[in-house]
Formats: sequence, C-alpha cells, structure tokens
Amino acid sequence: MIFDTHTHLNEPRILENLDIYLKEAKDLGINKFLCVGWDYVSSKKSVELANKYEEIYAAIAIMPTEHKSFNEKNFKLLEELLKTSNKIIAIGETGLDYYWEKDEDIKKLQKEMFIKHIQLANKYNLPVSIHCRDAIQDTFDILKEYRVKQAGVMHCYSGSVEMAKEFIKLGYKIAFGGVLTFKNSIISKQVLTTIPLESIVLETDSPYLAPMPYRGKLNEPKFIKKTAEFAANLLKMEENEFEKIIYKNSLNIFHVKTNEDDN
Repeated sequence: MIFDTHTHLNEPRILENLDIYLKEAKDLGINKFLCVGWDYVSSKKSVELANKYEEIYAAIAIMPTEHKSFNEKNFKLLEELLKTSNKIIAIGETGLDYYWEKDEDIKKLQKEMFIKHIQLANKYNLPVSIHCRDAIQDTFDILKEYRVKQAGVMHCYSGSVEMAKEFIKLGYKIAFGGVLTFKNSIISKQVLTTIPLESIVLETDSPYLAPMPYRGKLNEPKFIKKTAEFAANLLKMEENEFEKIIYKNSLNIFHVKTNEDDN
C-alpha cells in the first residue's frame, strides 16, 4: 500500500477526471492521499474532497508564492476550515520560496507567513507540509527556532544530504517524488540512499513533476507507483517491503489511524 503524502487533487486538470484517477491508483494499492492547498480557495476544495472521499485527507495553507492573497481575513477563513472537518491532518503547504521571489520585503513577508502557519499548526496540534525552494537555510533556521510540535514533511526535498540529516533531527520526514527518477537528480538519489528508511515518505505533487517515463506529462496519481519501484530498486529492496515501511512512516507522521485490514 502507498500513501501519497502530497498531491493536488484539487487542481482543475485532476478534478475533471478525479474518480477515474482515484480508481486507477487504488487498483495499484495507492489507498491514501493528502490533498494539499496552496491558497484559501484550493484549501477549501481540499477539505470538500476529504469530506467526500474516505481515502482523501486535507492539508490547508496559503503557500509562500501566494503572498498577494495573504491577509488577516483569509488567514482567519483558513482557520475556520479547521472547524469543518476532522480530515484536515496537516497545515501546508507552507514555507519559503526564493526561486520566484528575490525582493527582500517579500522574503520578509514569506517568513512572517511561515511563522503564522507554524503557530496555527501548533494551536491545533498538527504537522506541517513544508515547501522550500532556494531557501533551505532560512527554512531550517525558522523550523529550529519555531518548533512544530508534530514536525511534518519536507515536501519535494531538494537539499543536501547534510541538511536532510538536520531536518530529520527536528523530526521531519523527507519526501521523494518523480524528480527522484530523473537522470540528473544525483543529490536526491544520494539523500534517499543515505538517510534512514524510517525518515522516507513518497509523494506525487500531482499534477506536477511526473516521474520517468512520463516526465513532462500530467502527473497522474497512479504514477507514484513508478517512484516507489525506482526507490526500492535504488535501495536494493523488495518493493513490497519498501512500500510497507514507507506506508507506516506516512501514517505515523500524519497520525492517521487505519483499520486492521490496512495492516
């Protein structure tokens, strides 16, 4: 079984064929999905999907690149969503993104947003899903100073082995998606093969970043199976054994309870 720990089932290209995508994924043993919001509207849709589908859970946030929509009103609306469902299991995606934003004032605003999301996560005792792009040191510094009680996941991790170990010390899982399968993703492969198995989770980031051989195409939920196969092979493990460990890691970090049939 596989838990996709970061997917955008709330994105229009996936939504229009959601039932088909879910069935195809479940036929391959992918039976849990964390649908992640990037602003208030997408977060609301995540919650609606989680309330409708048993296999879907929600994460809500206003991500750093959406700083223009970040204001007190929207943040309060975001918090109100937490009262509408017990399927909201994380705050995310939140963090820092300096790839698109070079302006120092915007970077400062992103840091303020990040800290507010951490405070929200701690208020409701939830883990976080961390978006970090070209901002790894600042991300780490904030997570070290403003500890998230339930830690969380480093989504689409692109940092070094050394930094991965530092995030793991803070309690975070390291997430690997389709990028792992790319020929030029040398550092991602080094991270996967160096860190403890107990610190690894899988994700699609669907509809983005499809794994090989689908690179450049819409990333369907079922494609996480390709990433799992690739990772298990890289680690020289039986795929079933690898998936069993990663599934347990995902359940643990997001505090998801399962029926005995799931185990």
